[in-house]
Amino acid sequence: MEKLNSQFVGRVHGVRGQIVLVHCESEYRPHLQEILVAEDNENVKLEVHSYYERDFIHCLLLSSRVDLYRNMRIVSNGTTLTIPVGNGVLGRAFNLYGHPVDGGPALDQTETRPIHPAAKEVRVASTSKRTLLETGIKVLDFFTPLTEGGHLGLVGGAGVGKTALMTEIIRNLSSDHTGVILFAGIGERIREGFELWQALKETGSLSKTALVVGHINENAAVRSKVATAAATLAEYFRDDRKDVLLFVDNIFRFVQAGNELSTLLGEIPSEYGYQSTLQTQVAQFENRLTSNTSGSISSIQTVYVPADELTDPAVAAATPYFEALVVLSREMSQEGMFPAVDLLRSKSSVLNRSIFDERHFSALTSAIEVLNQYERLVRIVSIIGEAELSAKDRLTYERATRLRNYMTQPFFTLESQSGRSGVFVTRMDVVSDVEKILSGVFDKVAPDKFLYIGSTKEIDLPTEPL
Repeated sequence: MEKLNSQFVGRVHGVRGQIVLVHCESEYRPHLQEILVAEDNENVKLEVHSYYERDFIHCLLLSSRVDLYRNMRIVSNGTTLTIPVGNGVLGRAFNLYGHPVDGGPALDQTETRPIHPAAKEVRVASTSKRTLLETGIKVLDFFTPLTEGGHLGLVGGAGVGKTALMTEIIRNLSSDHTGVILFAGIGERIREGFELWQALKETGSLSKTALVVGHINENAAVRSKVATAAATLAEYFRDDRKDVLLFVDNIFRFVQAGNELSTLLGEIPSEYGYQSTLQTQVAQFENRLTSNTSGSISSIQTVYVPADELTDPAVAAATPYFEALVVLSREMSQEGMFPAVDLLRSKSSVLNRSIFDERHFSALTSAIEVLNQYERLVRIVSIIGEAELSAKDRLTYERATRLRNYMTQPFFTLESQSGRSGVFVTRMDVVSDVEKILSGVFDKVAPDKFLYIGSTKEIDLPTEPL
């Protein structure tokens, strides 16, 4: 967009939350997503959202309401919202405007990019040969593995461990990753961002990581733009021939911010009260996270589930874009199982023989079969007790219990809270351990012995039956 020199637009007519109604008093009509500022205070920033009637504009307020007043003169410089890009952002945490929030000096800003780029052709890289990214977390690498250029969703309600699981993934992947790591904090707590910052410093990965944040205390207009800004950064580094790991916490807060703005705009909601543009907003963000011949974008995103209802429209809008879906269970969390992953409801579309070796694929299908039988048997046990099961069913029930317990794991990032030393377990060690559990090697070992271990090498086989 060609830059203008303070073109007068109009005056502030009214303010409703983060929505500012501007009355156009000149012939100039700004474009959608154009940035407007106050003539006497450039700290007042508005983004053109939509036109209302003939001479009114709905604008998103991107600054404080304190400086606004009725009839304030509004001008345009012909610009759009931009974010700093390049190696100068690595090792830093900053907000939507590129202002540092880590207590450090101003960013070494050499180049900026508009967060709403013009549409362009995207050449998607071939997926015929895909590299597995090992997280060292047993349940993920075995049931829902992540591939380079793939997208993993961590789905669950409040307090079931989504952010803790993401922090561990960042910690484990960052040490060997040769590309760039990006983190988008959308509407999350400041404490969680600080803990992630400390974890990255401890692992020595901060120098190749950039964090763009819009905390929960920010207004909805700012929170809704953080995801878009993170996508812009990811696209820049990908086109700069770097492989990108993008972590997003939390996609639901992105949807929620859009819903708040939709309500303030007086738009007619869809079913369950969400904005009518829900699917479009999610698609516009997710479809930008594509790999091309220059580099890849691998994303790990958390999705908050309101009232633990997986059919909520906000959750349903995001899940189709994930190749691997990790569903966190409140029931397992209440049983003290961590990570509290629902082994049967979690799934991956890349679990096929073209990517995995036959050994992993065979062990996985056997594990799912045993777990399905366990779901049937656990209902019977809750009524009549385990002793009433047949010998065959009891053997299946106990092996499935050992398998579920084995999938628990102490995390490095939670050592100070759990008192357990973190462990990293390779994918093939997990495959080997699952094969042994299902084949009966550990039938004489009590199921509780499998809780919070690394590999089964830590278990001593008894010399006599229990």
